[in-house]
Amino acid sequence: MNAKQTAERQSRIAVVTGAGSGVGRAVTVELLRAGWSVALAGRREETLRETAALVPEGASLVVRTDVAQEEDVTALFAATVAHFGRVDLLFNNAGTFGPGGVPVEDLAYSAWRHVVDTNLNGAFLCARAAYRQMKEQDPQGGRIINNGSISAHAPRPRSAAYTATKHALTGLTKALSLDGRPYRIAVGQIDIGNAATDMTKAMEHGAPQANGEVAPEPVMDVADVARTVAHMAELPLEANVQFATVLATAMPYIGRG
Repeated sequence: MNAKQTAERQSRIAVVTGAGSGVGRAVTVELLRAGWSVALAGRREETLRETAALVPEGASLVVRTDVAQEEDVTALFAATVAHFGRVDLLFNNAGTFGPGGVPVEDLAYSAWRHVVDTNLNGAFLCARAAYRQMKEQDPQGGRIINNGSISAHAPRPRSAAYTATKHALTGLTKALSLDGRPYRIAVGQIDIGNAATDMTKAMEHGAPQANGEVAPEPVMDVADVARTVAHMAELPLEANVQFATVLATAMPYIGRG
């Protein structure tokens, strides 16, 4: 390992959005246990502190953040840099499914806008802030990992807003990856299917299928997702996992519909 790579491995400062629950909590815990310093971002400070308390020996910073608000995102990255000195990793994870089971003709525009503002606009705002910091810091560079979804490939029934944002996130990932090359900013995406979180708990009892049936679906341990993200994060900036798909093995994805 050369001197530049050694310096990068010693810094290891991460920002995780949506860190108060689910995938964000699991990834935060995995990174803290691996020695990363982590800024935890989310809308509820109490749940962020609960996440941080799971690894009391870890170096963490809690910053209440609504990623859909530009001023909140600016404050998040300013606080992270003021506290830790730099940003080496952004896990762009915050997201919402929106109202489930609503036919598109009944989907309120306000509900559509909420999903778009959180899943897509929030991801852009965080990526832009990370990009600006990573471009200017010394050593230059860093990594952004966007949380896509199986729905970036194939939709579930009645999920127009969520599916549209996740398809758009794939395009954002590709564009950021290309634009980041001159500045040693590596950008990739993890597409997750049926990790066991509060959001997916109902799937074990029954989820709508493309043929109109409702059927239970298998789930996987969210810790397996966290380990995958950590692997992507640990790579030297000369290597990148552009897209990774991790899912419950028997879930209806291949052949969905």
